[in-house]
Amino acid sequence: MEILHVAAECFPMAKAGGLGDVVGALPKYQRRLGPIAKVVVPMYRTEFLYQQQWELVHEGSQYLGPQFFHYSVIKNNRLGFDLYLIDINGLLDREKIYGYPDDTERFLAFQTAVCDWVNAWQHLPDLIHCHDHHTGLIPFLLQYGFDFKTRLASIPSVFTVHNAQYSGAFGWEQKHLLPACDLSHWALLDWHHQINPLATALKTAWRITTVSPGYLQELRTSAAGLESLFDHEKEKSVGILNGIDTEIWDPAHDPYLLFHYTVQTVASGKQKNKEELCRRFGLDPDRPLICFIGRMVAEKAADLLAASMAACVAQHPGKVSFLVLGSGERDIEQQLDLLAAPLQDAVGIYIGYQEALSHLMYAGADFMLMPSRVEPCGLNQLYALRFGTIPIVRAVGGLKDTVTDMGEQNGFGIRFEQASVQDIKAAVSRAVSLYYEQPGHLQQFREQVMQIDHSWEHAAKEYIQLYNSIQ
Repeated sequence: MEILHVAAECFPMAKAGGLGDVVGALPKYQRRLGPIAKVVVPMYRTEFLYQQQWELVHEGSQYLGPQFFHYSVIKNNRLGFDLYLIDINGLLDREKIYGYPDDTERFLAFQTAVCDWVNAWQHLPDLIHCHDHHTGLIPFLLQYGFDFKTRLASIPSVFTVHNAQYSGAFGWEQKHLLPACDLSHWALLDWHHQINPLATALKTAWRITTVSPGYLQELRTSAAGLESLFDHEKEKSVGILNGIDTEIWDPAHDPYLLFHYTVQTVASGKQKNKEELCRRFGLDPDRPLICFIGRMVAEKAADLLAASMAACVAQHPGKVSFLVLGSGERDIEQQLDLLAAPLQDAVGIYIGYQEALSHLMYAGADFMLMPSRVEPCGLNQLYALRFGTIPIVRAVGGLKDTVTDMGEQNGFGIRFEQASVQDIKAAVSRAVSLYYEQPGHLQQFREQVMQIDHSWEHAAKEYIQLYNSIQ
């Protein structure tokens, strides 16, 4: 079986969030189970692009509305699978993945080029697996694109929803940007009087997956206006929990860490990493260290961080420290900057992102805070578990699927119900009590969580079973 994954991100070529981690790992684990898995993403101008050797494998041309464009496809197999990059001058040749005013045009051209390229293959893939709205029109174009449907309509398509908060919708006045297609089926493109790539994928893909079972259920009641569509398509939908690449996220061999450790040495190993982390940010390593890593957006409840940390420090003076890594909405960043100055002995802030620092935080933190309003799967809690760091999470989406409260049988984490300062403060108080009053239990939890298997092997098998069911 040959699978082509199509996405906007693939770590380490291009990553803005969990999508990049998934697309960078799942194909590698699928290949180990037998299928040939390949990936195609846009050719952004990232460091990875310039660090590798590439082979030109195809050149072609298509139209974006009245504009004729040329594209090229290059290939590299350094990641354990064939990675293809599509370049379109003037559209995809940029450093950032998203955030441009012409993103609609950029990803329309990318999807059109993908279909045109696949149509030129001598042999066709057995299945095309699309990820998020940036590739959501491909299942429609395979079936109804005039240039593509003769050869490609019979290729099964799977569409994975990583985050339904973003649908890529644009107005019908831009329908001329679509490649030539049978618009008698316009209703498949439409949702609330707009062309909606996410909705189109839900209607036209052969199967739908979400990145956790819990998220699939939530989408039927909370999906940014697509709730009824998710409910309507529930019979062809399945939730498959994401995994993590345990070769990259491994405290025993992580190249970003100065101090490595295993389940047997977790206490001393974490303490050494914690001391290094606290030294950098002027924090006390004898206090429990609670970390947050993520985008500074309301979806992650980052707007609650400043008030929550201030309340927790006031409730536990001299007995708790926080460290935050991330970037996003400027007003949230400013709130955190304003908090950090008067509480510099208890709060450390790093605005931006640094891969090495994130690994050190997973290794050195005692607890990982994730108060998300929306969390389709969540990978940070899985990375934290791998590093023996106890997650403090809101019971939502994949967080609810992967973290069992320590008050329940076989539990190991701290869960709370509402994205509120009050609930966060109560959860942190439980963590502080565990740290000071039950250090033996904390050590047991660390050893327990490091042995939980969240590797990609299980998820890769589930995807392959799904593929086989539609062949």
